[in-house]
Amino acid sequence: MQAEIHCRELLALAAQAGRTGGVDGLAEVAAAGRRFCAGLVGGETSGAWLARTLSELNDQVVKRVIQLTAAEHRLPSVPWCWLALGSEGRFEQTFITDQDNGLVFSAADQREADALRELFLPFAAAVNERLDRCGFAFCGGDVMARNPKWCLSLDEWRWRFSEWVRRPEPMALMHATIFFDFRTLWGEEQLGRTLRRYLLGLTRSTPAFLHLMAANALQSQPPLGFLGEVVGGEEGGGVDLKKSGARIFVDAARIFALAHGIEPVDTAGRLAGAGRAAGLQDDEVAAAIDAFSHLLRLRLHRQAEALAAGGLVDHQVDPGRLHELDRVILRECLRQAKRLQQRLKLNYAL
Repeated sequence: MQAEIHCRELLALAAQAGRTGGVDGLAEVAAAGRRFCAGLVGGETSGAWLARTLSELNDQVVKRVIQLTAAEHRLPSVPWCWLALGSEGRFEQTFITDQDNGLVFSAADQREADALRELFLPFAAAVNERLDRCGFAFCGGDVMARNPKWCLSLDEWRWRFSEWVRRPEPMALMHATIFFDFRTLWGEEQLGRTLRRYLLGLTRSTPAFLHLMAANALQSQPPLGFLGEVVGGEEGGGVDLKKSGARIFVDAARIFALAHGIEPVDTAGRLAGAGRAAGLQDDEVAAAIDAFSHLLRLRLHRQAEALAAGGLVDHQVDPGRLHELDRVILRECLRQAKRLQQRLKLNYAL
């Protein structure tokens, strides 16, 4: 019965987003979605389900903003699509989220691409501004469709991806962790599918790039002591559940997927699709997926508590303040993260 009620509430929020005609109303829908998910954090729902639900509710708001804004601009009549990147692309948003997005369009040649970009940029800037008003903060690194660097033709995106993979400078590796998690959120889906196939062909044929990605992923270590106990090595004595926990799963799953041509971009989907090919046993894949979901739940629970108390909302947790069961779960999650890193070391001789 409770699940049925939750389902009805979700459908009602999605429908409300679809019929709302202004930014202020959409901001209210976005806030209602966050409140709805925050209210479920203490229950039996999994972290992965909560993060995906929050992301899908956010999607409805973003789609409506794009739809309303497109109606106000004279956009060129060429195929185009809006890309969701990073945690938004992976359906893994938490209560702390900013914008990571881009735009791809069809163009016959470079001259046409330059002309079309000038037509799309005002539209993209308006969408980014309205999303900020809806609670999706501007990206501090300006990874947004309003940036001419990320409003590109399909051929330009291909060239950009090729440069990152074949000439992997440190900035290229950082960009890969954001942009290679893209999905089409609005518009011509074939553009996104074409770009995904191109990317996977590129990464599968360039093992040197994956080796560098694996080495980069190993820079973040789970905070475990010699005996496998959780140690508070972060600022303020806590554990950063994003940097020292969830990110390890995200990075490993991305590398596995790029190495073996797996199309899903969510971490669980990548682990399920590429885990065995990467050398994991079925039980190891299942354990990694469960551990990642538990870390998402801990992050969301910590953030929901901070929101309710009007405190700082971040990714930190003090293990000493967790219930005993949650402390045990955190320790096991971090041990699973360490096992994934050991697999990366074996696969790439690191």
